[in-house]
Amino acid sequence: MYRCTLLAAAALAACAPAPAPIAPAPAMAGVRPGVEVFAARPPAVLQGKRVGLLTNHSGITRERRSTIDVLAGTPGLQLVALFSPEHGIRGVAAEGEHVASGRDETTGLPIHSLYGATRKPTPAMLEGIDALVFDMQDVGARQYTYVYTMALGMQAAAEKKIPFVVLDRPNPITGEIIEGGLLEPSHASFVGMYPIPSRHGMTVGELARLFNQRFGIGADLTVVPVEGWLRAQWFDETGLPWVNPSPNLRRLEAAIHYPGTVYFEGTNLSEGRGSEMPFEQTGAPWLDASAVAAEMNALKLPGVRFEPVRFAVAEKANKFPGQTIPGVRLVLTDRNSYRPLRASLLLIDAIRRRHPQQFQWSGSLTRLAGTERLRQAAEAGTLPALLTEWEREAEAFRMARQGFLLY
Repeated sequence: MYRCTLLAAAALAACAPAPAPIAPAPAMAGVRPGVEVFAARPPAVLQGKRVGLLTNHSGITRERRSTIDVLAGTPGLQLVALFSPEHGIRGVAAEGEHVASGRDETTGLPIHSLYGATRKPTPAMLEGIDALVFDMQDVGARQYTYVYTMALGMQAAAEKKIPFVVLDRPNPITGEIIEGGLLEPSHASFVGMYPIPSRHGMTVGELARLFNQRFGIGADLTVVPVEGWLRAQWFDETGLPWVNPSPNLRRLEAAIHYPGTVYFEGTNLSEGRGSEMPFEQTGAPWLDASAVAAEMNALKLPGVRFEPVRFAVAEKANKFPGQTIPGVRLVLTDRNSYRPLRASLLLIDAIRRRHPQQFQWSGSLTRLAGTERLRQAAEAGTLPALLTEWEREAEAFRMARQGFLLY
């Protein structure tokens, strides 16, 4: 199977108490998201078009002006419809909660839900639309669904033969660090449609180029790039305003952990949903948090330490609602050397070994991992070897993606 995933990468190349936040580096002046570049120079492909916009609350300018308002006020085009992803146009719907269609209170435009009866724009939704535009803030992890809303929108645009324009945004956890093995196509789902690593190091615009050319979408694609962004930059170095991209990613630190801590969802451990620090801690009523934290700290993994904690879980949470449970919190010490996927999977394995009677995998693990090999390796005691294989796959992907990079 490892040979298969490497071949996939080669084919791409051939065709490619809560801790205080870590102090950010000085912001770089002049980083402008794609929506601002668009406002200054609207692409000719949209001139005279009736436009549908795939967006949510994260589509904003540096001054927090909505992309909806920007397009509505752009001469030479007419904004006629909005399309909302998971969490809705306002970004407040819970994970997995179906989003209803409706009308935008400010503009009166119809809002077509792409996280309800359908996840792909239907011909009826596209009636009278001459072009589609996408603007949402991704978090840099394969499991995050916004990029698949984009991909399905591209498919619908290709089928109707209308242009698709992506207003690009920085990858908030840098465009340099890549981690994890490639998803196996037989395990494709809405939390992973294409063979890319868990932490891919690409912007949404770059992913759109990759999806379009190498995975056969074939849309008439235009990417409006970010100006002034460097691949090594973290989000807090851009000067752009932070907006929670979804309800449980409440700060940059959570987004940095997310490519690893999302895997807690594939177990019966809490991923911190319903607590004050989702995706920064894990726990369960039966967890020996002090022993597990000590075992993990003994590994001396770069960039992170592990703290035993107790945290309260909200009444509406899916796991351990209304309880206060022991947990382990992951605390950043050096985000440049930290590898969240390795840290989280080794943490899960340490808990599994210490609590073999209580720990359980959940049915979502294979979809999140994009393979059955993760569970198999953990249970066989060969997880470190699998992580080493994944490092090689990640480096192969680094080379494969080169032709699609914009920055």
